[in-house]
Amino acid sequence: MRRADSKKTEQQRLALQSELDAGKTQVERNRMGQFATPSALALDILEYARTALGPGEPVRFLDPAIGTGAFYSALCSVFPAGQIAAATGFEIDPHYGRPAAALWKDSGLDLRLADFTAASPEAAYNLVICNPPYVRHHHVVNEEKVRLKHAAAQACGVRIGGLAGLYCYFVALTHAWMEEGGLAGWLIPSEFMDVNYGRQVKRYLLERTTLLHIHRFDPADVQFDDALVSSAVVWFRKAPPPRGHAIRFTFGGTLRAPRDERMVSAAVLATEPKWTRFPAAPPRVKSALPTIDDFFSIKRGLATGDNRYFILTPEEIEERGLPREMFRPILPSPRYLPTDEIEADAEGNPLISQRLFLLDCRLSEEEVKNRYPRLWAYFQQGSDDIAARYLCRHRSPWYVQENRPPAPFVCTYLGRNGTARGRPFRFILNRSAATIANVYLALYPKPFLAKALVEYPGLDREIWKALNSISPEKLFGEGRVYGGGLHKLEPKELANVPVPDIAALVPGGGTRSYQCELFTYAAE
Repeated sequence: MRRADSKKTEQQRLALQSELDAGKTQVERNRMGQFATPSALALDILEYARTALGPGEPVRFLDPAIGTGAFYSALCSVFPAGQIAAATGFEIDPHYGRPAAALWKDSGLDLRLADFTAASPEAAYNLVICNPPYVRHHHVVNEEKVRLKHAAAQACGVRIGGLAGLYCYFVALTHAWMEEGGLAGWLIPSEFMDVNYGRQVKRYLLERTTLLHIHRFDPADVQFDDALVSSAVVWFRKAPPPRGHAIRFTFGGTLRAPRDERMVSAAVLATEPKWTRFPAAPPRVKSALPTIDDFFSIKRGLATGDNRYFILTPEEIEERGLPREMFRPILPSPRYLPTDEIEADAEGNPLISQRLFLLDCRLSEEEVKNRYPRLWAYFQQGSDDIAARYLCRHRSPWYVQENRPPAPFVCTYLGRNGTARGRPFRFILNRSAATIANVYLALYPKPFLAKALVEYPGLDREIWKALNSISPEKLFGEGRVYGGGLHKLEPKELANVPVPDIAALVPGGGTRSYQCELFTYAAE
């Protein structure tokens, strides 16, 4: 295909893409993970591939999730027609596949309307470029997961975890389709670099391939208008990694003109749980500094199953005639919490404008029916819809809530940089009896610290100040990030954040070392 023709065809493809996207709801496309690659990004990726392959090398191209053909269009634009020896694409959805096949019918593309994950491998391709479907694990039925796990293990020797998204299986399965020494470029969510299910993907990249380069786009620069996901391009060759191998990490800007970069050895990556630290941070050096985990046990706030049903205002409780003793206070969402220091009234209720209460009944259904008829009637209203929801139907009885006692220190679970407060994550001093929902993390002092907090009035406020003095960079370095610049901290991630200032605050410590202070209070 001549380049002038490829430009015209790309314009036709973009019009077709818009028309086909409009023919589906956002919910339908989300369920199937259908997020089209922008033209400029596709071109950038294929230009990079041309440089990596070397001049004149015949190209045998494979796209396992081709859609309308953004990468194939870029291939035709970047590579001379005579250099493209073969091109194959798979598309499972006829809504996109049939019009795309008609569009490319005279171009030489072998477009197969089939499920790539069920196809028999053909080890014939030296260039794999793909933006695989971003389907979260809960949209993959269990029977499919079993099949995919088995097929992935056969293809590349790595067993993918059950919480992995569909894109992880695509990466693993394609191993069997590549020639030895073949090049692959994957446009995938960067979350695999940090989360537990990504460990097997990272193991595959380090042990079964020569990982060349990972470029992570700035999360504030979302690559897909219709998917808030932080994206990365992962490049590797199907070849055993050489001894002493190092991988190029880049961030921001474009693939070929990044803002930052760093070389990181494969040996460092093998022990580093969070690859998104690179290239900004140097390789982690084991530190003797205390971390939040040394002082606190951290738990996610409770998930009710349905906040609208289980969390009520005082007015709603009174209007329905529900027993107040079956409720306990709960903090509102962070956006409705103007202060970071929560005082309480004589009953332990937080002194805030938006007062909310959690329905927390631990009585049996028979006891509720006999003792609290109005509450029984309320449970009957939710017995069909609410009780059938995932969390509720796994409880006995279905309305029982998790045990989350009030925590004296609370941290927001999600945060953004550049907020009006100047801090992406908020540490809240909670002097009330309010529990928290899963938009917060609860920090429960370990026994030695709990004792010190009782013995030394005012210590809680000093510790709260120390927590809020932790730099955003330290918190970001342990957490994870999503498209649009949204950061998240899981309990284990927050636990790893260093907090030397807290050790210095424990009364009686003075200039003594953190270890002495810790063991002094732990032993008392």
